[in-house]
Amino acid sequence: MLVLSTSAKSAVRQFGLILLLLGLVCAEDPYRFFDWNITYGDIYPLGVRQRGILVNGQFPGPDIYSVTNDNLIINVHNSLPEPFLISWNGVQNRKNSFQDGVYGTTCPIPPGKNFTYKLQVKDQIGSFYYFPSLGFHKAAGGFGSIRILSRPRIPVPFPEPAGDYTLLIGDWYKIDHQKLKFILEAGHRLPNPDGVLINGRGNGTSFTFEPGKTYRLRISNVGTHNSLNFRIQGHKITLVEVEGTHTIQTTYSSLDVHVGQSYSVLVTADQTPQDYYIAVSTRFTSQTLTSTAVLHYSNSARKVSGPIPGGPTTEIDWSFNQARSIRTNLTASGPRPNPQGSYHYGQINISRTIKLESSSAQVNGKQRYALNSVSFIPADTPLKLADYFKIEGVFKVGSIPDTPSGKQMYLDTSVLGADYRAFVEIVFQNRENIVQSYHLDGYNFWVVGMDGGQWTPESRKQYNLADAVSRCTTQVYPESWTAIYVALDNVGMWNLRTEFWARQYLGQQFYLRVYTPVQSTRDEYLIPQNALLCGKAAGKSTTSP
Repeated sequence: MLVLSTSAKSAVRQFGLILLLLGLVCAEDPYRFFDWNITYGDIYPLGVRQRGILVNGQFPGPDIYSVTNDNLIINVHNSLPEPFLISWNGVQNRKNSFQDGVYGTTCPIPPGKNFTYKLQVKDQIGSFYYFPSLGFHKAAGGFGSIRILSRPRIPVPFPEPAGDYTLLIGDWYKIDHQKLKFILEAGHRLPNPDGVLINGRGNGTSFTFEPGKTYRLRISNVGTHNSLNFRIQGHKITLVEVEGTHTIQTTYSSLDVHVGQSYSVLVTADQTPQDYYIAVSTRFTSQTLTSTAVLHYSNSARKVSGPIPGGPTTEIDWSFNQARSIRTNLTASGPRPNPQGSYHYGQINISRTIKLESSSAQVNGKQRYALNSVSFIPADTPLKLADYFKIEGVFKVGSIPDTPSGKQMYLDTSVLGADYRAFVEIVFQNRENIVQSYHLDGYNFWVVGMDGGQWTPESRKQYNLADAVSRCTTQVYPESWTAIYVALDNVGMWNLRTEFWARQYLGQQFYLRVYTPVQSTRDEYLIPQNALLCGKAAGKSTTSP
């Protein structure tokens, strides 16, 4: 038996500690650094000069490439003459709503200042985007794509594509974003958009394909109002991913992409070598706006020609049926090497039902929008900061009811309280004659059902409790309902909003406060030391005692 001296034992312990520390360093997830300058600049998306928001001189902004669990360090310099914020549509910011980049959680970056966001794309894959969240900046640009790739050795349920392209699509105004905001603040509705953009251009964007090869297209609707239909002349598209969830691989002739939504499709260059139209057009509108790009075969013998392929226009049933056909691929791995269907959401008891009903009305002679009769007004202090520093009088938990109250619309800083680890059902009831779109920051949820008419408890009999798609943005059709299940496993203050930006700006949103009395970094991170402080939080310390 080997006997070690005291000094030898000490050396062994020190060596073991060194190995442990080296292991921790080596095991830390990778960091990716970005340095962005936000400026105004001239852009010509619809052929006329406009003032746009540029990220490092680009419109749209640069793509963010990342891999599951990467740490993204994004230093944003605000060179605009007004405050600015960026939010990350679909990035869950686990335990860290301080980084969410909406006014309810984060102080704006003052003109001439900078702020460094520290995000981790923890246990996520998929296609998302970033956008400016203050005022009506979204109508001026400042948006770009986020792609989160799977870690090496975790299988993806389709062969590696020959290329991976981003398509940021959305409606667009020729009117300056400040004028749009003034129209809203004067109590009026916005006019209809003037056109549709594909990667910042009304027409002229092109993508080159090699004959016989298959490509991945990541499509995000970054617009302010309209649902859009996407299609490619002479080609089928195969859906493979929706906002971080691998889907059953269903082939479509065209795909509806509602405001705020993101999809990945595969397209094979299996037609006669020539150029083909990529068409994007508005849905459910009296006047259809269409924009085109070009799918160019590398050995193309002919320029794009013929009529632009037509798509659905106002047909609700067509879109309903397509939405119901989008389901989770239960055998595919997600961000972890295990089947996506290993979490059996349909076997968990619901702890609470929240029913949200939208409405449109005049309040004090001005146009407003609401959920459960409450039209949201921002507080003078970001709600997350007020909560963290226990500042009273900024908001009241429970200032929006769980169900429609039947009251006349009124203004309030609406915050809904919820318990950490609760499993809730949320029903979006739409009594209006428009398609709506809703997003929940910090989470993915299961879209378990949607149908026309009024939701009742009997409606649960038609829920999909086996392979409903998990996503962060869902549509609600006219005079219809959509039901979702959410596992509230992410502590923080999270924005639930319409993605129709005029409605969001005029009150159709609230904050979901997911709370635990156990104040532990296991459940929620401390406030970032570089956090900007404003309102009643100004002068507070971000250094923990």
